[in-house]
Amino acid sequence: MRALITGGAGFIGSHLAEALLDAGHEVEVVDDLSTGSMENIEHLKNRRGFQYVIDSVTNEDLLAEQTDRCDVVFHLAAAVGVKLIVERPVHTIETNVHGTEVVLTQANKNSQKKKLVIVASTSEVYGKSTEIPFREDADLRLGATWKHRWAYACSKALDEFLALAYWKEKKLPVIVVRLFNTVGPRQTGQYGMVVPNFVKQALAGQPITVFGDGSQSRSFTYVGDVVDALMRLVDEPKAVGEVFNVGNGQEISILGLAEKIKEMTGSQSEIVKVPYDQAYGAGFEDMPRRVPDIPKL
Repeated sequence: MRALITGGAGFIGSHLAEALLDAGHEVEVVDDLSTGSMENIEHLKNRRGFQYVIDSVTNEDLLAEQTDRCDVVFHLAAAVGVKLIVERPVHTIETNVHGTEVVLTQANKNSQKKKLVIVASTSEVYGKSTEIPFREDADLRLGATWKHRWAYACSKALDEFLALAYWKEKKLPVIVVRLFNTVGPRQTGQYGMVVPNFVKQALAGQPITVFGDGSQSRSFTYVGDVVDALMRLVDEPKAVGEVFNVGNGQEISILGLAEKIKEMTGSQSEIVKVPYDQAYGAGFEDMPRRVPDIPKL
């Protein structure tokens, strides 16, 4: 099998590329390095069957060539991270929606050889829902359109609608995966990812900054388990046209996470609570809990 990974120099994408190569597959990566890094794939550059291009997923001519050569597309390229989303909502929406449109269009262009597309969505699409754990068939509840914090969730929900429409109308095989908080090696705290930020602060003896009152909870999944789920779904014909939560059913409060990281690192850092308005600007809304229902997976 030959796989194309958009966003393949990112945190999850680089681990997926490595796992696919280890399984004997060929891999092409396209990444504009806006949030990815060459360091993530440096160890793969000399691997047999690995190719990469530094470019945007919105480059239609490039995507046309790459999808022609590949059997499956893992579409992971996206604007990610709360900090980036709040600061650049236009970039977030345009990158996520148009990038997905280009991928689906190119994967569908040959009616005799449509390519399977795995579209990476997010647990953010559940928004302010209080029906815990989140089920794939549950209603989605987003905040007001003037609150830019919801731009990411909205753009990814639209990606889902578009992907599933391609399956319904054009019979393009697609699988939608809603990724919950993923952690592991190569993850950076540059765009607000909580675990690497907490670890970095704890090791440096700096205050561990918890946004809000810390009661908000998340479910964290090791990146290797996420990659394993993606690879298994590709081999399951019944997964086509479906939406899957990919995550861990156990939750922890962000304050509890900070305390755990402080304990594990032996840090003397103080845990400091920072109001949301101070961290992200006035009117920021967070998801109080984010727990997946995973029996379907």
